[in-house]
Amino acid sequence: MSHNTFGHLFRVTTWGESHGPAIGCVVDGCPPGIALKEDDIQVWMEARKPGTSRFVTQRQESDTVQILSGVFEGKTTGTSIGLLIQNEDQRSKDYGDIKDKFRPGHADLTYHQKYGIRDYRGGGRSSARETAMRVAAGGVARQILKQAFGDGFVIRGAMVQMGTQVIDRARWEWDATQDNPFWCPDRQAAQTWESYLDGVRKSGNSVGAIIELVASGVPAGLGAPIYGKLDADLAAAMMSINAVKGVEIGAGMAAASLMGDENADEMRMKDGKVDFLSNKAGGILGGISTGQDVVVRFAVKPTSSILMPRRTVDIHGNDTEVVTKGRHDPCVGIRAVPVGEAMLACVLADHYLRQRAQVGDHAGGKIGA
Repeated sequence: MSHNTFGHLFRVTTWGESHGPAIGCVVDGCPPGIALKEDDIQVWMEARKPGTSRFVTQRQESDTVQILSGVFEGKTTGTSIGLLIQNEDQRSKDYGDIKDKFRPGHADLTYHQKYGIRDYRGGGRSSARETAMRVAAGGVARQILKQAFGDGFVIRGAMVQMGTQVIDRARWEWDATQDNPFWCPDRQAAQTWESYLDGVRKSGNSVGAIIELVASGVPAGLGAPIYGKLDADLAAAMMSINAVKGVEIGAGMAAASLMGDENADEMRMKDGKVDFLSNKAGGILGGISTGQDVVVRFAVKPTSSILMPRRTVDIHGNDTEVVTKGRHDPCVGIRAVPVGEAMLACVLADHYLRQRAQVGDHAGGKIGA
């Protein structure tokens, strides 16, 4: 299978399947001298791993990361960084009854049509298990960005909609995302979501979600015109995540209903710097970062593996029904939050290295005296 690598200068190649012995990735392009230890990565793995609440899959994986190469005495060496996670809790027997059936909403049919062979155990390569390695690579990217941009740089993610349930942005608290299992920034909404998702889970069904990511402390100048746009690469990165069906930057789709005077982010000078009075553009203009918060949202479809019978066909061309057993997320968007954060980090690290390679220490055009 081709196309297992993403990025240009910061390049990540992942490998492995849901029910194989292990999954892993190789990170190329990390500069030498970056402080990196397994704990710097593990903290992000803890946020994504399964079995952390009744609202996510009960597959029990420690997701313990091993650094196999590219680090010496706590610093990156500039060579390839090899990362490995052992699969510990596979239950392949859960899929024996459906090995010849195509699960609606899954990649089963298209993998079969393309390759003529597929790993039916949890979806194999198409499983969201692969995203664990994206989170690991994102941990490396965050260390690069932390050294490059300083302590003011931070990436945060939140679930702003679960199914039909939407947060009240007037009650937004970033700290609240750490106090509930949904990454919800609205404490009141989080309480409502518990009973809502319990009902969905007990019925054997699933719901989708919308995730919002914000990167603060991103300097102006990342990205490039036309084919190297920062927002284009962010959109591609988010769309590469399992179950993602839509991406927005800044105001996104809502911009279509705004008037020009509402959508244009006006500017003033403040303390010798350009101060934007709004951020409809999501921190990116002409494909280049403005120095504002970079804001990305993505929509995650409902988990396709559900306990409710669905009409389908099998590899023999027969009409049939399928019920997906096993352990699955009633809302896969919950664990998509740290995955989205990781992909945002990887794209920003890649664009930082591209910017450094192109302009070096050149600080860009000055505004004012």
